[in-house]
Amino acid sequence: MIDAASKAFFHFLARNESLKHLASKYGMASDTSFARRFIAGETVDEAIAVARAIEGRGLSQTLDYLGESVATLEEADAATADYGRILDAIVASGVGRNISLKLTQLGLDVSTDAALGNLRRILEPAKAGGFFVRIDMENSPYTDQTLEIFEHLWNEGFTNLGVVLQSALFRTAKDLPRVVGRGARIRLVKGAYKEDAEIAYQRKADVDEEYLMQMEYLLTHGNFPALATHDAAIIDAAKAFVTRQGIAKDRFEFQMLYGVRRDLQASLTREGYGVRVYVPFGRQWFPYFMRRLGERPANVGFVLKSLVSER
Repeated sequence: MIDAASKAFFHFLARNESLKHLASKYGMASDTSFARRFIAGETVDEAIAVARAIEGRGLSQTLDYLGESVATLEEADAATADYGRILDAIVASGVGRNISLKLTQLGLDVSTDAALGNLRRILEPAKAGGFFVRIDMENSPYTDQTLEIFEHLWNEGFTNLGVVLQSALFRTAKDLPRVVGRGARIRLVKGAYKEDAEIAYQRKADVDEEYLMQMEYLLTHGNFPALATHDAAIIDAAKAFVTRQGIAKDRFEFQMLYGVRRDLQASLTREGYGVRVYVPFGRQWFPYFMRRLGERPANVGFVLKSLVSER
């Protein structure tokens, strides 16, 4: 696991507007671009092509149209309209109907009511079209709002909606039964954001311990939980736990990021476990890309090798 200072550095880079501009201009300029290791492309057609290839290998996928922290209601409305076109494209393509999104892309920084309304505008055609929609969890200032919006729309009957919880946060032990009690599907992650020591575990060992306890709770009590991890030790622990408890392989799934641990994705699929690949795409890919680099030293090494080979 990359050290806290390095992780903070990559999060700083993710917020740099000049770097975002350069990345959007040049980062996806060719099919051999290093960013394409983790990003499917900038268009929904590129993402669908990747999704089709993933499904051809026996895995499932979820498409994530990248974007976050929009500053105006106009931008939020535009992103919401984009989702309508994305849903139509997915239906026309025939690939699996599963998407992930962020509430700050729908205007949460501007207005909670606007974000809720925009998500409802997406959920209505999504529900009619048989889509599952996952709300990605952003950093801790948004946790309460995200769960409140999720619960509000769940109570309106949008039970095609799921949410993400982060094991690094102290509060997650209480949030888990809150969401599980509603019967909603949870994606459990360690947490990609730099959080303060007052609210989150800082040591990898502590985060891993929490993840394992929460994972066992979800496997026992949850509704088709998604275990989002590339950590082979945790995956082995999950496999051992479900074997001991007699939990069928079709009652949960592993989730992994596009471009990360493809070998592990393939081996789990051969063993009969469900694996879903999180496929990000869109022009606003730079913050996501920086967070991926900040999570694992191996990711940084891959990019450096790519940069050298492209000279």
